Amino acid sequence: MGNEVLVFGATGQQGGSVAWALLNAGWQVRALVRNPNSAGALALRDAGVTLIKGEFADDLAMRRAIEGVHAVFSVQPSSGQGAVLGISDEEEESFGIAIADLAAQSGVQHLVYSSTSAVSSGLTGMGHFDSKLHIEDHIRKLPINATILRPAAFMEMLLMPGFGLDRRQFNFFMRLDQPMQFIAVQDIGAIVAAVLADSARFGGATFEIASATATGADLQALFSQAAGRPIAYTRFSDEVLAGNAFLRRLTELLDAGPLVGSADLPALRKLHPGLQTFESWLHGQGRKAFENALGAAGTWAYGTANKG
Repeated sequence: MGNEVLVFGATGQQGGSVAWALLNAGWQVRALVRNPNSAGALALRDAGVTLIKGEFADDLAMRRAIEGVHAVFSVQPSSGQGAVLGISDEEEESFGIAIADLAAQSGVQHLVYSSTSAVSSGLTGMGHFDSKLHIEDHIRKLPINATILRPAAFMEMLLMPGFGLDRRQFNFFMRLDQPMQFIAVQDIGAIVAAVLADSARFGGATFEIASATATGADLQALFSQAAGRPIAYTRFSDEVLAGNAFLRRLTELLDAGPLVGSADLPALRKLHPGLQTFESWLHGQGRKAFENALGAAGTWAYGTANKG
């Protein structure tokens, strides 16, 4: 086997960051894509990525995609992504297990699976988190060199419509003094590239990854500075939480600990010296999305497909 890596989800956020980071690190990249003619797929093709047309449920395409690669990056859509992007918890678990099984059967040298920091303490009672823990458990039983990464909540998630930035405010899960870890999606790709570059060190490891920690007060100050005008932070109101079971359960998980995050940021900065801070992200890659969010009204629809 050479130095080719199969990246799932390469036209999405996580997979896209991994594909581009691997290309920049000198790896050959292969990607399974549903539509090879989409703008994202064409950009990858033009950058040198080998595209394999297929879907998770297409066993033949999956086998063709994985044949002969050195490593695999595995990530699946989630029911927590809403009705447009998400799939059922059962489908996510099935697809994640199928990829791991195929990787083991095909002699892949290193499997990197992207899970979530929410399951670091065990089952959460929310299907779109617990499906990932079930995939993790299955991977650990397989005869394959695997690394399981548990990303914190994405910084990019903060800029979705419905959090109030268009009304000069911001509503989220934390109290003003309550910390929570976040990761810039671009950092996921860089960390995966570093993990694959040192397979002997990271094979068999499971660890959380994040870029920075922020409280509600920190977000208030950061967003106000970036906007050039006051942005008042408040936690979701009791009324909002009473009317949205999904938001309420996430808030409960933050208060109980699982969503706080416990990634070792100094160690991650040694692994990836370019690890972003909230400031660098807001003034760099997140700037355009932040400016769009300041003028984008909308409702909070994240997770509307979730039943767990």
